[in-house]
Amino acid sequence: MTEEFSTDVLICGAGAAGLTLAIDLARRGIRFRLIEKLDEPFPGSRGKGIQPRTQEVFEDFGILDRIAAAGGTYPPQLEYHLDGTTTESPPFSERRAPTPFEPYGTPLLVPQFLTEGVMRDRLAELGYQPQFGCELVNIEQDAAGVTVRLAGKSGAETVRVRNLVGADGGRSFVRHALAIEFPGKTLGMRAVVADMALTGLGRDAWHRFNDGPMERWMSLCPLAGTDLFQLQAPIPLEGEIDLSAAGLAAMVAARSGRDDIAINSVSWASAYTINARLADRYRAGRVFLVGDAAHTHPPTGGQGLNTSVQDSYNLGWKLAAVLRGAPDSLLGTYEEERRPIAADMLGLSTSLLEAAKSGNMRRGREEHQLDLCYAASSLALEMPERIFGVHAGDRAPDAPARGAAGQATRLFDLFKGPHWTLLGLDGAPPAIGPTRPNLHIHVVGPHGDIDDADGYIREGYGVAAGDLILVRPDGYVGAIVSAEQRDVLKTYMARLGLTEDVSAAKS
Repeated sequence: MTEEFSTDVLICGAGAAGLTLAIDLARRGIRFRLIEKLDEPFPGSRGKGIQPRTQEVFEDFGILDRIAAAGGTYPPQLEYHLDGTTTESPPFSERRAPTPFEPYGTPLLVPQFLTEGVMRDRLAELGYQPQFGCELVNIEQDAAGVTVRLAGKSGAETVRVRNLVGADGGRSFVRHALAIEFPGKTLGMRAVVADMALTGLGRDAWHRFNDGPMERWMSLCPLAGTDLFQLQAPIPLEGEIDLSAAGLAAMVAARSGRDDIAINSVSWASAYTINARLADRYRAGRVFLVGDAAHTHPPTGGQGLNTSVQDSYNLGWKLAAVLRGAPDSLLGTYEEERRPIAADMLGLSTSLLEAAKSGNMRRGREEHQLDLCYAASSLALEMPERIFGVHAGDRAPDAPARGAAGQATRLFDLFKGPHWTLLGLDGAPPAIGPTRPNLHIHVVGPHGDIDDADGYIREGYGVAAGDLILVRPDGYVGAIVSAEQRDVLKTYMARLGLTEDVSAAKS
């Protein structure tokens, strides 16, 4: 007898990580439910930096232009000194000109509540919406599925699902319920962050009062797309902090030494202890952790929201594939690939925090996340091993090209969507057997459907005639093989469920 499940995936937490996973599952036709214990969407600006790699994810989702329109770019910094002088310096998030291979070189500044609003709108277009005021209160799992107890506005209910994903933040109920350890350390700092409407400062700069002892430090950043400023300031490890408009006005006056900055209102404020922690495991049976439920970090570097989005972007296609028949071992690669990324991110954010204490913090290419890769992953296939060019596990570069009918296109246009993409270079169509659902095949060359007359694909990938490049649904190179290794590629695809009809879900 076939067991009945109310849905395939229950996502606990409707922040950026939960919304990313929901959008990805929705466009793949996977049944899911997205719950959030808060009664309404998160109101704060907390994760306001959108790095170039995340911009590529959002382009794939069809929302990048909306997010860019909702916010803006980082303004220059205006440093205020104790002697009353000021110094202007470039934005501390480095800007790079777009290239044919990296179309986005500049981080965006978008308050988190605006980013998540765009994501909810996209989810609604796909026919779903978060269920607010619904809390997960109990978890029991077995080999076949997960039984959860929910408490909501309409009462309690028991739900049976195939998989549960905890996207419920640093104090994750899911993580605690599974007794997953969350080792790390408190970094000896507390901070206040607040969104405020104020007068007395221009909106053309990020105002930084960082001369003198750290207890006097403060920054006020204009939030693009709003009339608000975000206040960030270190605070003592002990004691209460007045987060009212009057209390924050007193802080601003004391730290700036000015009486002409008026705080008119505070829409959101939080005082928190800065931690760096990483979950021991990202998976326990049929339950997974994504985002802050799996890792917490200092805010320096603008990495948190971006890492969370990319956690879910990695997990989404794997969950969908396994639900539709791929081997369960594919899900083991989620932790294998993402946990080392989070460990590196924690180290980067912590080192930037130390640099900030000495006034030397400056973000660069490393924070853009374009060089993150899964070269050590068991999903990376390269035969023969390559010396130059793109490697298996690397982010798949973009490249301008032209379709055989003459219209301009890009590789990212070919990759866009929930499918795998196979590129055959300068040869006949790849002889890999019958057409496979969820796999798009393109032949690049004079007699193919994609014309690389300007050589950008060959330059960006460093490939030779006859090479086959298999690009994963999350925009990373899964495999690069020579024409002689096509049978190896077929075996690889079979391991990922690409030999069967993955459009038919398991019964």
